[in-house]
This record gives sequence, structure tokens and C-alpha cells, in this order.
Amino acid sequence: MNAAKTLVSLADGTARRALDELYYGFLGVRAGLVTPERPDRLAKMGAGVLRSGLLGGLATVAGQRYRDRAAILDELGTVSFRELDQHSNAIANAWRAQGLRDGEGVAILARNHRGFHYALFAAAKCGARIVLLNTDFAGPQLKEVAEREGTDLLVYDDEYADILGDVQPRRGRYRAWADTPGDDTLAALIAKNKRSAPKRVTKAAKIILLTSGTTGTPKGAPRAEPKSLAPLGAILSKVPFRAREVTECPAPLFHTLGFAHAMLAIGLGSTLVIRRRFDPKVVVDSLDRHGATAMIAVPVMLQRLVDLDPDSFAGKDLSRLRIIFVAGSQLGADLCQRVTDTFGPVVYNLYGSTEVAYATIATPDDLAVEPGCVGSVVRSAVVKIFDEHEKEVPAGTTGRIFVGNSIQFEGYTGGGDKARIQGLMSSGDVGHFDSAGRLYIDGRDDDMIVSGGENVFPGEIEELLSGHPAIEEVSALGVDDEKYGQRLRAFVVVREGHTLTEEDVKEHVRAHLARFKVPREVTFLDTLPRNPTGKVLKRELRSL
Repeated sequence: MNAAKTLVSLADGTARRALDELYYGFLGVRAGLVTPERPDRLAKMGAGVLRSGLLGGLATVAGQRYRDRAAILDELGTVSFRELDQHSNAIANAWRAQGLRDGEGVAILARNHRGFHYALFAAAKCGARIVLLNTDFAGPQLKEVAEREGTDLLVYDDEYADILGDVQPRRGRYRAWADTPGDDTLAALIAKNKRSAPKRVTKAAKIILLTSGTTGTPKGAPRAEPKSLAPLGAILSKVPFRAREVTECPAPLFHTLGFAHAMLAIGLGSTLVIRRRFDPKVVVDSLDRHGATAMIAVPVMLQRLVDLDPDSFAGKDLSRLRIIFVAGSQLGADLCQRVTDTFGPVVYNLYGSTEVAYATIATPDDLAVEPGCVGSVVRSAVVKIFDEHEKEVPAGTTGRIFVGNSIQFEGYTGGGDKARIQGLMSSGDVGHFDSAGRLYIDGRDDDMIVSGGENVFPGEIEELLSGHPAIEEVSALGVDDEKYGQRLRAFVVVREGHTLTEEDVKEHVRAHLARFKVPREVTFLDTLPRNPTGKVLKRELRSL
């Protein structure tokens, strides 16, 4: 009897997965991903995936499908999809000749430009473990991460030469963005090597993304190639991306958000507009000039955009912008409303992390009702809230957030994992659902403090103070206190042209929240320390 039930359950599960894959395929068709192709090109696409795996083969598929359409638009001009495939072939052939083997580590330390793509796809075509390094790393961090992740070949921009010091991987160092020409540049490898497809890999490439490192040394979070259309379906089920459009991407490509959308743009045949450094005025001009339909950004970038003088938007046609896709840190209700006021109802706010990948997405309709939410659960994901006893809690109750989907990380490269319950992985946050199934983030599960016997989540105070007209940005955290156990300390940046005192800050919190949530100390700063994706570096605040 039990065996029969098991067989029925397996059959039901298989049928559901098949239906889900069909639905994801339908979403791809609706987005314009599926179009008639010549048989010879289809054969080349299939051969590319068989030869290089899904990631390496993506460049070949796009090269055959979109050919001379612009894949990348950076400060050097345009790169077509066909050029992207051929140039990455040439680099892969050069690295193979230097002895790079399947499974060896290729670390990439590059800003947003074509060299990032060249190195990424060349490494994938060599079946490498690809480590995407944070461009904000200091020298000691770079060396530590490079050694820990097993770097056999390093690709870097010229500006990082000094801090790399004596890091000399056995397969060599190559410059992606070069201020001076040389045989060690990617441009030289492209010019001197065959552009035919490299030999077939024996193992598929693996991407290692790094955690934000806001509280300590960044950890490597490896992720295998997806074996389902679920990741694509999760995005397209909520966000109306379409094929052959233009995507402005100021978000750093080494980060999960930027990387995922760089790959999505390649798959959709959309032109990705990138530049090495973020400048809000340049982004506004670019949105107008290139007619971008989507923009990928982190909240701190949106903050700088909406803080621009109104003259920066004068005469700019942003009517084609249908999507502002944001993730990487808390957006917040106040900033969400300001972005919507500036750009219209086009904000899509994703909640996820390097480890858990995706969980929920708030659409413009969600944000019109509840601008502080992160939306409902996307197709193919499971999100549950558990209490300290690992019991699921009802809507309206705050607890630890756990997520399940098909592309979560495999555990940290240096050892360790995220907590798991019922096959779901901890996001590291606490939050709650409302009665409509919308998720709200209440704070980090390790940020909660107990002050005078009361539980306090710094995120609630940050959210309140961020809406104060005199406050540019704010962060809060708990510090030890002999009398109360812990006390709340707020770090505030005052908006230009305004004045604010410590008592003003405390009174604002006192007027809106319980007295035990009022910060006992307020520190004023010129700016908050952040990493390139906009997350506040609380380890640096604790040292002040």
C-alpha cells in the first residue's frame, strides 16, 4: 500500500514539474524567445550547448540567433552577439593553449564593460570554476579570496594592478580593461588566436558568486547550472521583459543582480548598456538616448537618481522605460514612492540573496498598495515563515524567512551552509506575510537586539527615519549596554540644506513607535560606508 502511494506521489510530482516546464516555456514564447530558425543555425546552437554547457553555449546560441545585433554597448562602442561568441572563442583557445583545464579556477576582477563578458564566456567555454570578484575589495581581501577559491587564472582591470600585488596564478594574469596595449590583454588574445569553437568541455562551468561581506569576510557561494526553465519562469511570471529590447544596467555585473540580468539580456537578444562607473546624470541621458525599456539597479543608485535636480530630466524622453528592476538591499517605502513619482509605476522589487537566489517580486500593482512590501512568491519558489521552534507561523506574525527554489547555492566554498528547515533555506532575514500574501522584511535575524527585555529590529527604525525629510540615509544597529543588555544606535546622514539634532531624531521615533525603540545614541556622518551594491557595511559602523 505504501509503495503504491509512493508511486502515485512520484507520478503526481513528475506531472506537475512537466506542466510547470510547459508554463515556463509559454512565458518564454510570450517574451519573444522562441522564433523560427534556420535548421543549420539550430544545429550550431545545439552543438554549442553540447560542447560548452548551458553558460558557455549561451554565447553561441545568441551569436547564431541575433548575429549582428548589438549585444553590449559600453564606453568603447558596440559588440555584436556574433562578435561576443567569436571573441570569447579566441580567448578560450588561448587559455587552453596556456594549459587551463576543465574545473580550474578563473577569477574575474572587472568593472562593467565588454571585457567582463569576454572573460566570463571564455572561462565557461573552458569548463572553469568562475569566481566573480567584488571590485570594491582591498588588497588583503583579494588575496584571501583568490587563495581560498583556488585561482588558477586571473582577469583584471588595469586599475587593480597595484592592489593585486604578487598574486600570480599559474595560468597567468590577463588585463580586461587596459590603459596601455600588451600581449597580456584580452584584446591581444582576440587578435592573435583562432575564433573557431574550442574543444568540448568534460564538465560544465560553475559560477561562484561572493556574499556581500557586510559583517565579515565575503564567502564564496557556488551555484551549478540550472536544469530547468524555472529561473526564467520566475522572472517572466512577474516582470514583462521582452526579447530584442534595450536594458540599461548600472548594477555591478559581479553581483547576483547584475550577473543574472546580463545573462537574461544575452538570452533575450537585448542590448545591454553598461559603463564602468555609475553617474546618475549619465544614466538619465543614456536612458533617453538609447531608448531603454528596462533598467537594472540597486536602491542606492535609485536614491541618487531621484536626488538629481529636476533640470537633469528636462527634455528627456523616458516614456519607453517599462521596467526598473531593483534588488540587492532594502528598497523601503519612501524611496519606492519617490522613484515611482519620478519614473512612473514601473518598479519591480525582487527579494532574494546570493545564497537563496529568488523568492518574491513586488510588481507596480503591489507597490501602489503597499510600497514597503517585497511582493508575493514567484512561480517555482516556496517561501515560509518559521518561529524559533521551527513551526510555520500565520500571516501577520514575524519569523525567520525560509526559501526553496531550483538554483540555490551549494554551500560555502570554505565550508558551512545556511540553516535549513523542511528542505527550505534560511534567507537570513525575519519578516511576515500580510493577508494578501505579500511579504515584508522586518530585519536581519542576527540584527535583532533585546533592550530592557524588549525585542527591537533595527530595520523598523531605519524604515521610519528614512522617510524623515531631513534625513538623507540612515542605519541602525545594536551595541552592548551594561544597564539594558543592548541599546540601539542610529547613524544618520543629514540631507543637504537641512539641520537635525540628536533629540530631533529621538523625538521623531518616539512620536511613531514604542519608547523602547527610540535610539539611545545618534551619530551623524557625512556618508554611510557601503559596498558597490549599496549594502551598508555595518562592521565599519560598529568600529566607530
